[in-house]
Amino acid sequence: MAKGEGAESASSTGLLQPGLLKQDELRRPKKENKEKLSVCSKLCYAVGGAPYQITGSALGFFLQIYLLDVAQLDPFYASIILFVGRAWDAITDPMVGFFISKTPWSRLGRLMPWIIISTPFAVISYFLVWFVPDTSSGQVMWHLLFYCMFQTLVTCFHVPYSALTMFISREQSERDSATAYRMTVEVLGTVLGTAIQGQIVGKAGTPCIQDSHFFDITNSSVAMAAVNVTRDTGSLTDTRNAYMIAAGVIGGIYILCALVLSLGVQEKRDAVALQLDKPISFFQGLKLVMKHGAYVKLIVGFLFTSLAFMLLEGNFALFCTYTLGFRNEFQNILLAIMLSATLTVPLWQWFLMHFGKKTAVYLGISSAIPFLIMVVVLERNLIVTYVVAVAAGISVAAAFFLPWSMLPDVIDDFNLQHPDSRGHEAIFFSFYVFFTKFASGVSLGISTLSLDFAGYKTRGCSQPKLVHFTLKMLVSAAPVGLILLGLLLFKLYPIDEDKRRKNKKALQDLRGEENSSTSDLDSTEFASIV
Repeated sequence: MAKGEGAESASSTGLLQPGLLKQDELRRPKKENKEKLSVCSKLCYAVGGAPYQITGSALGFFLQIYLLDVAQLDPFYASIILFVGRAWDAITDPMVGFFISKTPWSRLGRLMPWIIISTPFAVISYFLVWFVPDTSSGQVMWHLLFYCMFQTLVTCFHVPYSALTMFISREQSERDSATAYRMTVEVLGTVLGTAIQGQIVGKAGTPCIQDSHFFDITNSSVAMAAVNVTRDTGSLTDTRNAYMIAAGVIGGIYILCALVLSLGVQEKRDAVALQLDKPISFFQGLKLVMKHGAYVKLIVGFLFTSLAFMLLEGNFALFCTYTLGFRNEFQNILLAIMLSATLTVPLWQWFLMHFGKKTAVYLGISSAIPFLIMVVVLERNLIVTYVVAVAAGISVAAAFFLPWSMLPDVIDDFNLQHPDSRGHEAIFFSFYVFFTKFASGVSLGISTLSLDFAGYKTRGCSQPKLVHFTLKMLVSAAPVGLILLGLLLFKLYPIDEDKRRKNKKALQDLRGEENSSTSDLDSTEFASIV
């Protein structure tokens, strides 16, 4: 998940060429009237976050079970694809951030061309991830190649989109508001991705092998080759077609959202950045960013909590299918989680406005713990599972929303400590995503390997007891431990509400703006978000 995705700082000096500006413009920023973003602009901006979340939720929830039971890959090779794909995805974030920092300003802006150009190629590669080639010899390389290709292209979309938050308005409250819109749409995107993939694929169903004597064969892929049943083959073909239909629908939504974003949002240059004479290099900026204590403490704290929910996301479909035995209900359970998360994003926005972001972190993320324990301790019951899913969705919303709400506060703090070093927004965003994605790649690879060692049987109607135990560890014990560790580390995060307000006032003074309300959003604005 995704996903999650406050107040942001001024924009990049690298967006402007100092030689194109008059000297008096370079020496002082212009004092501008406050600008309010229209609801239409905020919605267009928010819609741009949907493609990443829709595709991310579909891949996160369904790729593992697709590789194992539909593409029929050995769990070892599936773990290789999941790990290498996520690790490559992590590496591409700072790479794209570097190239963005070197991109000159164009008529469309600095970030928007990346979004526009990458979209059609991302859609094609996404579709091919869910296509099973006729030849089995190159099947592993096929899925690995297009999975890595899609991760690269979607990064070319999402990193500039994330940094775009800094350039839609100079007003902190307007960016906070736009972020809340974005978070709501992004969580809604995870619901949409889960619903489309789950409902289309769920109607087709995946055939399984019930005769236990097939499991006596050591290699599960060999066992599958021994089962040549026409009915199962036809049913498997229907399932593969269903995955491709879902990929086509999601690809169409991806293109539509990119069009809305590119036509409805305009990048804005920031006058504060005009004061600099020479932009700092990318690697100098990276060194400064990684030395900023607040940033390091934030990413370390959220690294572990993000890992917890990524483990849950990656293994929950298998857990519902085999351990709980809800083979025909797991997509609806996933949908219940994401619907609950969507509806509670405005609740967390209201909560952090009134009680602070650190308090929201502790309460929101820790509330998942009892439900993660309940789902494996209580007797198998569909109604109880749905209740737990809805309650867990509330915590998922907090894990989704809060990191992206707090990261801009860190950027503001950095800009105040380094007023002569700007233009590093893409570094902040891309390296935050880098650490979480790389760690998630490791966790998914290890979890799939754990299933292999436990004796996971491809397309089996049932699994050995050790597989059930492993799945319980992956969706309950491991996430609970990671959440507790992350919250413990998060106590070191130094930016509380008092410091955030002081930083906000200092930035306003730096920009030569009039003092504005200390409230992030007024009641009317919040009502419109709800």
